[in-house]
Amino acid sequence: MGSQMVSRRIYADRTEQSFESAEERRAQGKAYRKELPIEELGRYVRSDRDPVAILKKQDETRLPDLVPLRHERMSASPFTFYRGSARLMAFDLAQQPNTGQQVVACGDAHISNFGFFASPERRLVFDLNDFDEAAPGPWEWDVRRMVASVVLGAKDANYSDEDVQHLAQQTAHAYRIAIRSLSQQSALERYYQSIDEQLIVDRLDASSLPAFQKVAAKARRRTSVQAVTKMTELDENGRLQFREDAPVLTHLIDAPARDLRKLYREYLASASPDIRLLLEKYRLIDGARRVVGVGSVGTRCYVVLLQDAVGQPLVLQIKEAVTSVVTEFNKPNASTPDTLQRREHNGKRVVDHQRILQAVSDPFLGWGSAGGHDFYIRQFRDMKGSIDLSKLNARGFEEYVTGCGLLLARAHSQSPALHWIAGYLTKGVKFDKAMTRWSMAYAEQVDEDYKRFVA
Repeated sequence: MGSQMVSRRIYADRTEQSFESAEERRAQGKAYRKELPIEELGRYVRSDRDPVAILKKQDETRLPDLVPLRHERMSASPFTFYRGSARLMAFDLAQQPNTGQQVVACGDAHISNFGFFASPERRLVFDLNDFDEAAPGPWEWDVRRMVASVVLGAKDANYSDEDVQHLAQQTAHAYRIAIRSLSQQSALERYYQSIDEQLIVDRLDASSLPAFQKVAAKARRRTSVQAVTKMTELDENGRLQFREDAPVLTHLIDAPARDLRKLYREYLASASPDIRLLLEKYRLIDGARRVVGVGSVGTRCYVVLLQDAVGQPLVLQIKEAVTSVVTEFNKPNASTPDTLQRREHNGKRVVDHQRILQAVSDPFLGWGSAGGHDFYIRQFRDMKGSIDLSKLNARGFEEYVTGCGLLLARAHSQSPALHWIAGYLTKGVKFDKAMTRWSMAYAEQVDEDYKRFVA
């Protein structure tokens, strides 16, 4: 009996040395308002920097033949420029006041990086869907990236200044309310929370429902079978292959093709046992380079075509993963989540942090390396879909950005800093107004940077 008590005491000592209750953490956050008043978060600190030089630094590691296409896509509007300039914003965010509390951050939580995809149970869910920049970092960085994107996206859709400010404030409000609500739940309750298609249908305004239903129906059709129908053809021997569509889809020369097969073998080793066994029933029959997105253009991105014994296809996407811009500019501290390993494989970093931030994730996620580059792998077009913001009415836009705020809060709630953040955020609208004020100022900065970029 005595030895059991000693054992329990030793165990408790080891696990509780740095353990603080939710109440203690909330009290610490509340007290910190005196150190950094919430209003101070609304002050945009300008820095002397060359935006074009900061962005061109990324071009050095991109495929040279695709750099002009990247610049072309970023030049379409201030909003597309913003989507492609996460590195520039990370540089700017590092100059801004913050509380010092860090979470597992998305790193690129602009409103076009939320969308639909299939859960392993084939439910259509809505969540964050881009984790190339995901890494531990200040929680404010994600919120600022999100709210500023609302300002720029709403301006792009020709909303009035008054409406733009309202939408920005509503986004910050949704995040704040959700953080405070989530902090009242257990860790397991927060972990299992997700937003699926039916939940959205139940909450949407009637005027917004048709646009949502159209996107959801389209997403359900976006599968490997549909991708194969659109992207492949039969060669002279009757074998399935990707259809050449330069510069978006191009076949590989011999050396990269060999690298791709090596990478696929590494991916299989990283995949979960059930997926590894499933993929033993497929053979790799073709691979091609595919250009995607705005900010990702120029990184090495491929699709591989697999076929099972009865001829059914499966398409996987292989995407290069480089050092996160959050990691590049963030200064870790005692609150930084311990989710990065030393000499971290960037493909593994993306996968690990995606699994933390999403309520449910693609079961095919994995990683590998080839040709001196890190990659992560996922299903291609597995019921993936996004909402065209230009097609939403004012009510629909507000509902959409409210959902983004809720989901970012849910993602941040997986980190230990949740209760501290909840304590720091007041019941009033100070935070909502501060984030709106900062984001309106930063949108002006983006407009200036965009003009220099396209000049």
